[in-house]
Formats: sequence, C-alpha cells, structure tokens
Amino acid sequence: MPDILISENIRGAAVDALSQTFSVEFAPELWKAPETLLKKIPDFRAIIVRNQTKVDAQLMAAASGLKVIGRAGIGLDNIDVASARQHGIPVAYTPDQNAISVAEIALGMMLCLARMIPAADADTKAGHWSRHAFVGTELYGKTLGIIAAGKIGFLTGRRAQAFGMRIVAHDPFLSRDNVLLRELQAELASLDDLLAQSDFVSCHLPSTPQTMGMLNAARFAKMKPSAFFINTARGEVVHEGDLIQALKQRTIAGAALDVRAKEPPIVGELESMPNVLLTPHIAAFTHEAQERVTYAVCEDVARALTGKPLIHPAY
Repeated sequence: MPDILISENIRGAAVDALSQTFSVEFAPELWKAPETLLKKIPDFRAIIVRNQTKVDAQLMAAASGLKVIGRAGIGLDNIDVASARQHGIPVAYTPDQNAISVAEIALGMMLCLARMIPAADADTKAGHWSRHAFVGTELYGKTLGIIAAGKIGFLTGRRAQAFGMRIVAHDPFLSRDNVLLRELQAELASLDDLLAQSDFVSCHLPSTPQTMGMLNAARFAKMKPSAFFINTARGEVVHEGDLIQALKQRTIAGAALDVRAKEPPIVGELESMPNVLLTPHIAAFTHEAQERVTYAVCEDVARALTGKPLIHPAY
C-alpha cells in the first residue's frame, strides 16, 4: 500500500526527506477533482492537505487504510474533525508555525490602508506626483480592535504596540486576567463595544457555524466611518454583500481582505473599489512560515506512520 498522498502544492526539504522513508505521491491539483481523490484515497495510509482539499465524512469512510490526516496550516474548517475522531484517524495540524507571518501581513495591511501606499505607488508609476492626494493617517495613538485574541491575534497586537496603538480585544474564550491580554495591556470588550471604539479592526476568527457571517451590516454599522476593517482569517465570517454596501456608503473608510467567502472569488465590486486592498490568501505564504509548517506536518505524519504520538494533534 502506498504511504502518503499530498493533494495540494506542498513542497520543501521536509517533503523531500519524507520521500526518503515513505512512498509519497505528490498530486498538487488533486484537490480540484474530489471524485478522483475519493477513488484514490483507499490506497493510502496518510494524506497531507492545505486548506483546499475537503476531507469530509465521505472521504474518511472510503479511506479504509488511513492512519493520519496532516493539515499544513492552522484552520480545520476543511476537515471534518468529528468524523475523523469517530473513525479513529488522528489529525495533525500546525497551530503556531505561520502565526508570525499572518500577524505581519495584518500590520502591513493597516499601514497600506492608513497611508494609501498601493494607490500612491500606482499613481506615481503612472507618471504623476500627487503628494496632496495621499495625505494619510498615523497608526500612533489609534485603537486596534482584535477579534479573536489567540496566538495570531496576540502577535498582531504585540506588533501594533510598537506603533503606539491601544489594544481592545474580543474573545469569549479568554478571561480578563489572561496573561497574554495583560502583556498587551488590552481591554477585553464585547464585540459591539470593540467595533464602536476601534480605528482599525483586525479579524482572526476561525470559520465555524457560530462565526459564519458574523461580520454583517449590523456590525459594520457600529464601526466609526473613519475605521478600517482587516480580515486575514476566513472569508466566510464576513457577509461580503454587507461589507460592499458599508464601503459604498462610507459606513466604514476601507477594508483589506486576504481571504474571501469563495476562493478564488468571482471578480465583482470589491475588485474595483479604491478603498479596498485585496490579496489572494497569502498571509501565511512566507518562505519562513511555509518551511516551519511543512516541517511540522511532515514530522507528525511520519510519527503517526511509525506508531508514535503526534506533537500537534487537533484533538
């Protein structure tokens, strides 16, 4: 029986090393063909995915020899973890390895929105010198609202502190005496209070039935008209139609989105808005983060196939 199936574009020295010990089939486009994947999966003892392969109950029922699922990343919304547990299949993931890269791009997006850097770059490259058209705003002294203050949210807040920003956090799983919140000197607030206070709102929510569409018209209406919204988490947590209306009506000043409800998205109104910054789900895509992520998931898959416990189990 072949050992490991990689159904997305996951490469690196750790994959090469894994191939020295195990039989690895690298099929980076297989996630696009779920029926083919369903037919192939019974032949493998392990599968390594990113966020595009749907590892659902049907796939696990067909995976008669599957010993481990490796998720190269933190989000588990594409993996039916409850079904994996029911089938006795351990799930390995990488909870911390890309956190720095995501926090850094969140800060980069804030700077781009505050100082209109992409627009100024495009205008200058077009031959203009429109200095007074790009008068921005400082991060210093502004309030950053962090929705979900886990590892990425914490690291985002820590970096924002260097800019002299005040931190407000919303996270129902944290108490007011949480040590990380204390390090950030952060106020723990309700979501509505956070939205009302913040000059920048950085979203780090996972995609769950409870968070789907959580950022909607009612929530955007609570934000300042001068505020910016940044999402580097999951596109499904935002009602895109409501966000578009909030931007068109200047209910909020602008938005930066690295993730979308449907990926890749159909080109629409967001793509033509001057107060919107869009990137193609690249927050975790740095050389350093991908090396750490790939190493961690490959190590855990190898451990599972040799009868050792996972270092980063999802449950």
